[in-house]
Amino acid sequence: MQTASESNRPWQVFFLVAIGVFMSTLDSSIVNVALPAILKDFNTSLAMTEWVVMIYLLTITCFLLTFGRLGDMLGRKRIYATGLLVFTLASMLCAMAPNVQMLIGARLLQGLGSAMIMACTPALLVDAFPDSQRGRVLGLNGAVVACGLTAGPAIGGFLLSLGSWRLIFYVNIPIGLLATILVMMTLRESGPQSRINAFDWQGTLLAALSLGLLLMALTHGYDWGFNSLPFITVLILSLLCMALFILTEKKKKDPLLDISLFHKRHFALPALCGLLLFCSLFFMVFLMPFYLMLFAGYSSSLTGKMLMIPFAFLLIFSPLAGSLSDRMGSRLLCTTGLFIMACGMTMLSGLNASHGVWDIAWRMALVGIGTSIFVSPNSAAVMGGVPAAHRGSGGAVLASARNLGMVLGVALAGAIFHFIFDSRSGGASLAELSKNDMTIFIEAFGMAMGTGAAIAFFTMIPSWLRGSGK
Repeated sequence: MQTASESNRPWQVFFLVAIGVFMSTLDSSIVNVALPAILKDFNTSLAMTEWVVMIYLLTITCFLLTFGRLGDMLGRKRIYATGLLVFTLASMLCAMAPNVQMLIGARLLQGLGSAMIMACTPALLVDAFPDSQRGRVLGLNGAVVACGLTAGPAIGGFLLSLGSWRLIFYVNIPIGLLATILVMMTLRESGPQSRINAFDWQGTLLAALSLGLLLMALTHGYDWGFNSLPFITVLILSLLCMALFILTEKKKKDPLLDISLFHKRHFALPALCGLLLFCSLFFMVFLMPFYLMLFAGYSSSLTGKMLMIPFAFLLIFSPLAGSLSDRMGSRLLCTTGLFIMACGMTMLSGLNASHGVWDIAWRMALVGIGTSIFVSPNSAAVMGGVPAAHRGSGGAVLASARNLGMVLGVALAGAIFHFIFDSRSGGASLAELSKNDMTIFIEAFGMAMGTGAAIAFFTMIPSWLRGSGK
């Protein structure tokens, strides 16, 4: 059987993969800008509008493992092309949605397409490029991810200035259709293929239930109360599904996820480090807008520009760090990146009213530099720790760890901040902060950001224990 490196020109594969990655990550951030317009247009509640974002992320996380394994079995090109088509058709349904319920349903379908895309992209790239270039190409892929996340708010704002929020979804249609046609015409199939009746549907259901219930518990934990019956019930159900999933996978001849992969230090520890890094990072991503707009009093325009700073460094340092990891392994680079990031988070935790724009900017830049040094070498380590037949599953684990880390970071940051602020202010409104509330705000902010820094410092331990990673 021909390998992808023999049958495809590597940079052609990268270009086609980059289109899907950019669209998927763009839609993770671009819709946030349109939420106020969607709420007003449909005359709906804030809670209902939040599901326009939540259902997309929830669906991606629940089905990454499913489509990663299907890519291993049926061929990655087939799943990737299907994902592009589903994503494009779902974008059209989003743009034409007559009410918020239909929009949420279309976003669920769009999340399925995005899960197909994200699950296959690392494996397609690793298949297409030689091992000596693995870190470099995954670094470039990280730069594409950064482009999507960074450009989302800017492109969304521009399209909203031209007309309806529906333009945000309409713009995906011609790009997605062109990408689907190019993939079908130019890529050749890679990876082993087997019968669909060997697919682990039981494992798929248990994995989706476990991750879905866990995300539900994390995102609603503070509202429900972490000692409330709904939170405890949902969390226990999630853990039970996870335990059943692990037991089931160990007995399966063709499991959804080969649990033995986690017995390998070079795979398990980088995957864990990826989850913890994104958890720490999203303490900053979630809390900084509140600090900049409510405490510092900056405009939404300036806040948006400052929030682009960490992701901008991913464009610069991710390819460089990936190339270096091809020569020296991942351990030193990842541990160094975590240290720089943790220092930046610690500096952010000490912000107060005396700090200006540049004082904040260089601290956020440190976090971005540390993250960019870490991500590409760590991705290369995860993908290098799996055999070729399981690269789809390996890529899915990598993406699942990233998404879980993001949700966990937002949930923990929100819980710590609100617990301190509410208990000390007597439940004051964030929308109307008094002078005394401002003091409490900065204390809660500092404590939460300090926790994020502590997570980054702790992650240096498993990062170093991974081994050289060469």
